[in-house]
Amino acid sequence: MATELMTTSPTSGEARIHWQEAGQPCSAQWRSERGVSPPKRVVLADDTLSADVAYRLACEGTALLWRGDFQNARQMLQALARRADASGPSGKAAKGAKAIKRAKQLAGAPERNAINSGAAPALSTASVAEKASNPATAFHLHRQAQAQRARVLGMLLIGFEADYGIALKRAPDARQACAEAWGPPGADAVASVASLRELLGLISAHEWRKNGVEVPALGAAPHNRIHPHYGVFSPQRGEYVSLVQQAPLPSVQVVQGVQGAHGAQAAAKLTAFDIGVGTGVLSAVLARRGVGHIVATDLDPRALACAAENLQRLGVAGRADSPVQLLQTSLFPPGLAHLIVCNPPWLPARPSSPIEHAVYDEGSAMLLGFLAGLAAHLEPQGEGWLILSDLAEHLGLRSRAELLDAIAGAGLQVLGRLDTKPVHGKAFDAADPLHAARALEVTSLWRLAVAPAR
Repeated sequence: MATELMTTSPTSGEARIHWQEAGQPCSAQWRSERGVSPPKRVVLADDTLSADVAYRLACEGTALLWRGDFQNARQMLQALARRADASGPSGKAAKGAKAIKRAKQLAGAPERNAINSGAAPALSTASVAEKASNPATAFHLHRQAQAQRARVLGMLLIGFEADYGIALKRAPDARQACAEAWGPPGADAVASVASLRELLGLISAHEWRKNGVEVPALGAAPHNRIHPHYGVFSPQRGEYVSLVQQAPLPSVQVVQGVQGAHGAQAAAKLTAFDIGVGTGVLSAVLARRGVGHIVATDLDPRALACAAENLQRLGVAGRADSPVQLLQTSLFPPGLAHLIVCNPPWLPARPSSPIEHAVYDEGSAMLLGFLAGLAAHLEPQGEGWLILSDLAEHLGLRSRAELLDAIAGAGLQVLGRLDTKPVHGKAFDAADPLHAARALEVTSLWRLAVAPAR
């Protein structure tokens, strides 16, 4: 089934999606964590709809509001993903034109096609590999393919009741996962619609939050797990966390009043800033290393709530003598510190969704902001630790010379660098369109200090 077409219309206030069902106009609140506008064309769909027809409709920009079995909807999403990952619509899909035409006639919609609608089928990863002439081109084509794929897969929609329940056969109870991402439903809550892909992301994030991620740099299990919240980047790449655990803390000579102190006594006198706290993992590592006072900052309320929960769970926050203070602000808190740590997004590109702000830093804004303000917030002989992958260099997005010029231009010098190779799966996946760059990637902790006056 693919019937009952309705065009969405903009409304004041919250975004809403509109459709017709059983001859009656219907509407619901539209939810999209990526900030995608409600689809302009909506048809009802169920288990009788073929994947080829569904894919062609999705490529045209027609959303499919699912009214069938939930598990069959998941299978449909997988089928759409296979078609999006291929080089283009299958021959069988092309032969399904008559079925598409019939579905649209039932919906009362004018006949269109993917070319005329301006919504071409998703660019496959194979196409990326074929068309890439240099690393930067491969990167931009890869992101284009990802965006097109997300747009197509995001056309399969699921309806939610006011309490986030899903009134479909064999649907999971995802109310807790939705509440963690969207907030608890209030007394004025209404029915809503979101993409199935987004719902599965919420469920996955709920499982990560419930089970946590083991971080060896935090010590022995079971007291070494970080529980990421939805929308907060998970520290699955543990190699960068290990660098913070291994780097030598600033010399005791920089700590006023403890000349000749050593070990835990000296660390307890250190003040550190954690810029962009995220899950709180780096603050936790510093606290476990004995750093006496840590101010961790972030602009994202989700990140601050996530960090607070993790730090309390790990026993380094939530009490009067806690070494960690959380502050909602951009970059630096007031005052000076002996150590300032920052793990900015590694790739200078525009994020397309909130979660991508942890990966993409348009114009290297956070990186350059950190470097520009570092000298003014360091205690005499203090250190700034910049944790950065060189993947951007291998992708042709930022050169090593540009990074070193930015460091020098901020009045800083490099005291040393600790390097590590990534161990995540993509670094070894030869089928990845960015494999050539990923295979060369090195993650570094740059030890920075104020440069001597000339």
